[in-house]
Amino acid sequence: ELREVGGGWRIYVRGEFDDVVRDFVLTQNPTKLSQAALETLAVIAYKQPISRGQIASIRAVNVDSVVRTLVGRGLVTEAFTDSETGAIHYETTDVLLSQLGINSIDELPHISPLLDDGSEGFDDIA
Repeated sequence: ELREVGGGWRIYVRGEFDDVVRDFVLTQNPTKLSQAALETLAVIAYKQPISRGQIASIRAVNVDSVVRTLVGRGLVTEAFTDSETGAIHYETTDVLLSQLGINSIDELPHISPLLDDGSEGFDDIA
């Protein structure tokens, strides 16, 4: 449907077709995740449930926009809010498991064999 908006024209989808458009958009191949998003997703997957502050501490960068992207894509979700600190903790979703082709987060490879320095992975980080 064509509408005049703010001195210009815009194309809108009629409400009756919302479901069709939503299904189309959700089945399209989304853009690839950035390196920062992949690293953040790995931290969440291996340390879940984990707060943004803990993720930022591990990655040593601000992760707010990356976490929002991962939530928006349905790869992570809010698990709970800490009653003392108010910090939201995140965990992975079934959407991520499906995209990785695994049934459980326990099927992820152990990270320690991948490290050259002999450390045990994220568990070495407070």
